Amino acid sequence: MISGQNWRRTLESFVIPFGAILVGLLFFGVFCALVGANPVGVYASIWKAAFGTWSTFQNTLIRAAPLMLSSLCTALPAQLGLVIIGNEGALVMGGLGAIITGLVFSFGSVLPAPEQIAAPLMTPPIVVQLAMAIAGIVVGGVWIAIAGALRHYRGVNETISSLLLNYIAIALLNHLVGGPIRDPGSLNKPSSFALPEVNMLGDIPGTRVHWGLLFGLVASVIAYVLIRRTTFGFAARTAGGNIRAARIAGLPVGKLTLMICFLGGACAGLAGMVEVAAVQASANESLNVGYGYGGILVAFAARQNPLAAIFISLLVGGILASGGILQRTHNLPDATVLVFQGIIFLVVLYSDSLYGRFKFFRETPVYEVPPAPPTSTAAPTV
Repeated sequence: MISGQNWRRTLESFVIPFGAILVGLLFFGVFCALVGANPVGVYASIWKAAFGTWSTFQNTLIRAAPLMLSSLCTALPAQLGLVIIGNEGALVMGGLGAIITGLVFSFGSVLPAPEQIAAPLMTPPIVVQLAMAIAGIVVGGVWIAIAGALRHYRGVNETISSLLLNYIAIALLNHLVGGPIRDPGSLNKPSSFALPEVNMLGDIPGTRVHWGLLFGLVASVIAYVLIRRTTFGFAARTAGGNIRAARIAGLPVGKLTLMICFLGGACAGLAGMVEVAAVQASANESLNVGYGYGGILVAFAARQNPLAAIFISLLVGGILASGGILQRTHNLPDATVLVFQGIIFLVVLYSDSLYGRFKFFRETPVYEVPPAPPTSTAAPTV
């Protein structure tokens, strides 16, 4: 009988991503030195802006919430062997669906008249928020399910189709907020009408962090349980390991593909709803700020583990929160944080090729010698 030392594989899954992040920090330090900034000072500023005080840590938590949700758009389909990168498109479409629903429930129209804005409908806020959440989930889920359907029924590469869907979603956002649903009062920054403050998602008591953080935490835990502790998750992982064997075994690969893509897109769509209902109050170009693309980085750095994505989201959220201080203190452009993200992403992608290459982390089989058969002392029979 052969038994594996699973602790080595578990340790490898921690060491390699952590090492990749350290290497990314080193490369980013070289970049900072080349542009004339002190790398040590830059790292100190990032830490101060992201985790230095409770006030700055709240800024990190605000940015981590949509990252947690959008990362699941990549992490869940990855269990089926799909590489979905349409997170930004699903987030944008979820935000659009949420704001349209919220305006209809609040004013009875997407383009309310001044008298309607002055006297909004008396719909309970919890009903409006629930309707917005459902709209964001459904629209975002359907958006990514399109990529899954194209993959299963037409053989279209899901990575390319989901990437192109991002551009379509962004174009729809620009068209709608610049025309059919535009608030005439938004001049320099076209946007939809704003939600009434009473229908906005509030903050967690005693903090500046909105309830979207709780949505992200709960969704990540549910996603982990779904993948690791249910028959649906086992079927998805089985199909992801060998899709031909899954078909032979009678697994409904088509349904699994559509369902898991829908669930992934639903999480990103919920992130869009959170941005609309808790941060922006309306749909505008700020929906397309890169949380979806950041979610891809989170999912890959977390090795598609929804629980690990929580901690990686905090790290990436801290990086995003430090853009302003880098600009003020070190005279670096605000886009420096995007360079940082890109370096980390490239290093993490390369680190995937290192799994199984280090002898220490390989499972060493232990052979157990079977016991000798018992000897009989009975006298032979004639």
